[in-house]
This record gives sequence, C-alpha cells and structure tokens, in this order.
Amino acid sequence: MEIALESLSGVMEQANGRLRAGSHAAARVWPTGFDVLDKSLANGFRSGELILLGGPQGLGKTTWGLQVARNIARSGRSVVFFSFEHDPQTMLVRLVALEAGEIGGIQAPGIGRIREAFEATDGPGGTLSERLADTVGGVEAVERVQEYADRLMLHRSTGSSTTLDVIREAVDLAKTETKQLPFVVVDYLQKVRVPDGSPVEDERVTRVVEGLKDLALDLDIPVLAVVAADKEGLSAGKRMRVNNLRGSSALAYEADTVLILNNKYDVVARHHLVYDIGNAERFKHWAVLTIEKNRNGQDQIDLEFKKRFDQSRFENTGQLVAEQLVDERVFVE
Repeated sequence: MEIALESLSGVMEQANGRLRAGSHAAARVWPTGFDVLDKSLANGFRSGELILLGGPQGLGKTTWGLQVARNIARSGRSVVFFSFEHDPQTMLVRLVALEAGEIGGIQAPGIGRIREAFEATDGPGGTLSERLADTVGGVEAVERVQEYADRLMLHRSTGSSTTLDVIREAVDLAKTETKQLPFVVVDYLQKVRVPDGSPVEDERVTRVVEGLKDLALDLDIPVLAVVAADKEGLSAGKRMRVNNLRGSSALAYEADTVLILNNKYDVVARHHLVYDIGNAERFKHWAVLTIEKNRNGQDQIDLEFKKRFDQSRFENTGQLVAEQLVDERVFVE
C-alpha cells in the first residue's frame, strides 16, 4: 500500500502557484444560482466538498438538484448527473420546461405540454422547436438548453450496476471529454450499488458516503448527493432534520454541507395559520431550504423559495424565512 505524504511546505508552494495564476480561488467556488443560498454559503459550494440534500418524498429534491446542475452548466462549467430515478429524456423534458418557465413566466408551457412535444402526441411531425412554436418561450427554451447541452452529461444509473467505481469512471470520462473537472450530482445516494455489501443498509450507506467524500477530495470537485428520508422523516406535519436522513450517522459526519427541504406549510408555527387563514394556501407554494450543517460558515439558516413544479423548477430568487418554524405541529385546514 502506497503511503501518501506531503510536506506542508509543498502544499504552501502549490497554493502560492495557484494564487499567482489568479484563477484558483474562483475555480474552487461553484455558485448554485440560488441567490440567497449562495450568499449564505459565501458564494456557493466548494471543490472537495460533499453536499447532501434531504427532504420528504415529492418535495422536489431531484428538481432542485437538476436546477443547480443546470445553473452551473449555464455558467460554462461541466456537470455529471447520475440519475437513478429518471431516464435521460425525462430529465431533458424537465430542463426544457425549466427554461421555458424562466423565459416566459406563468404564460410558458408546463411540463405536460413539453412532454407532449417530446412524445409526438401533439399533432403532425416536426422538430421539437417546431412543435413548441405556438407556445410562449418554448422555442427559446430549446435553444437555451442546446447552449449548455455538451456540458451537462446524464448518466442513466441503476441500483443493480452503478457502483462507486462506475461513478468515478464516468466522472473521469466527463473530465476527458469536456477538458474540465465536473460538478457531480448523485440522485440518490442510497441507490448506489455496493458489491458484496452488507445486508444492513446503514453499513452500505457508510461505504457509499465515504466513497463519495473520497471522490470529492481526490478530484477536488463538489459532489452533491440526494438522500432519502427515514420513516420518521416522512411523517406528515413533522419537520425533517439531519437525523432523519436514511442510513448511518456517517451521513452527517462525512458531509461538509447538509441541506434539508421541507414544505413551508408543514413546518410553520400554528399561530401563523390561526390568525391569518389566507397564509395556509400561500405557504403551500413555498419550500423551506435549511442549511443544517455548514463546515465553512453559519448553519441553522432557514431560506424559502417559491415552487413552480408545473414548470419543473423553483424560483431562483429566495429569502430568509420570516415566520417562526417548528419541528412538529397539529394541522390546521
């Protein structure tokens, strides 16, 4: 076994060389494109970090992860997205819907209309742009996706074949093809196959999270992994926390940043609903993104973003949560 030792003077020499080159500091920071989150994270994620994203089922973890990937790809950097849940065409449909929503707002076609165009169920033949020519922002959305399509690589991952070695090989291939170190998204962590792994899920999760952390450190890239919730974290009316991530304590220990999504309606204090019934409907349209852990700065920060799930996106502009949040409350309809 090779022993890897490096003197501190060597590390300092490398750092000075990068600083003299004038590009290293900027290259190590990866803005997410969500304004208030980037501000809270001192401009974004950092190379060498493992970031975990958790949340209840159906709250848009894949949507959020894909939107971050898209934001980074649009900025000119490369991305590899390992999708265990959706095939590449579904991801492309989501991206076109996202772009259409960004361009055309509420008048833009929703994800259902975009899917019809992809599946050729909306009339006679033609290209995707021709099929969307009668929509607000549809043609422009296709053109915008094409601008970064070569930098956003999709890997159709499966729980039966996609191991940590496969992930590393795919990242190396993306680096070779794009001539860039890529941002990596794994959706989701518990589905990564562990060959000859323990039948105990906690032990398998420990191996995967440690492997993803090693990948981030070895290649000096950020790795974002979506994490499923345990049964308690899926309970209605209960706020999901870092201890509700499904798997071992290694998840919280190994990660540099942990982000948790919750429905605002589920976690806002009861008195905000009792004294203003109109709030109930408004809160259902917002998601709370909490910075549960942040090795490089402040944590326990609650941010909120409006959901536009009909267009497969969140609004990039968010804000700090003004209302009191709770871990559990009785529903008020």
